[in-house]
Amino acid sequence: MDDLTLLDMIIDPFTLPFMRDALLITLMVSVPAAILSCLLVLKGWSLMGDAVSHAILPGVVLAYMTGIPLIVGAFAAGMICSLAAGFLQENSRVKRDTVLGVVMSGMFGLGIVLYTAIRSEVHLDHILFGNMLGVGPRDLLVSGSISVIVTVGLLLSWRDQLLYAFDPIQARVSGLPVAVLHYGLLAALSLTVVAMLTSVGIILAIGLLIAPGATAFLLTRRFGRMMVVSVAVTLASVVAGVWISFWMDSAPAATIILVLSAAFTAAFIYRQAEVRRHGRTPPQQPLPR
Repeated sequence: MDDLTLLDMIIDPFTLPFMRDALLITLMVSVPAAILSCLLVLKGWSLMGDAVSHAILPGVVLAYMTGIPLIVGAFAAGMICSLAAGFLQENSRVKRDTVLGVVMSGMFGLGIVLYTAIRSEVHLDHILFGNMLGVGPRDLLVSGSISVIVTVGLLLSWRDQLLYAFDPIQARVSGLPVAVLHYGLLAALSLTVVAMLTSVGIILAIGLLIAPGATAFLLTRRFGRMMVVSVAVTLASVVAGVWISFWMDSAPAATIILVLSAAFTAAFIYRQAEVRRHGRTPPQQPLPR
């Protein structure tokens, strides 16, 4: 294969407008998802991201039925899931993962029942798995705006969020608004899932919310570096996944998740090799900085 052919293979997928739009919208939502992923992994909230991703389905269906924007219904459903899980956890002996599982499955089941009860022009597959190749200017504008808002909010508050994650009592004593931090993070999570609704869909959104932070967690101990690594891994995986999906004729969102999974596996193998080489155990928590 000569250089020209190789260059053509690299460039050709992105000469198509729908491929460029698919790449652009996923790159935009990847930045807040990658940053948020670090906090979710650190706080042990991985299942919360999964729950919110699935729980927005009834909100989307109800929004369609009432004629309001789908993102409004999705955000409302995500916040209801988060608040309901928090209330049940605080007022029962049931552990958080069990509560999240019950709330998530209940709301997801409600969404499926509502969807089958109406005649909708919105295809269920597009809600569940995204429609990256069919995004339009409005989708780019909405997802881009949400991504900017969430990214700025997380960058301004990550140090406070980090202290709250490591030591909630110290954060409260220090005068930090812990309630604002808690519900602000839940709102950021819900908004990020809403931003990913068009591109990767409900089911695959969890991959972008967990895999980047988990991969970065294996590679660095400093939280600032962890965010940088997480964003870099995600952006590289998005570009590679969209490009591979074009030549393999596969679903772009699913291909991106597979690339992210491969990156996590490579990071795990690298970390284990480092442990054997230096005879030390991997860090359990990144150190704040």
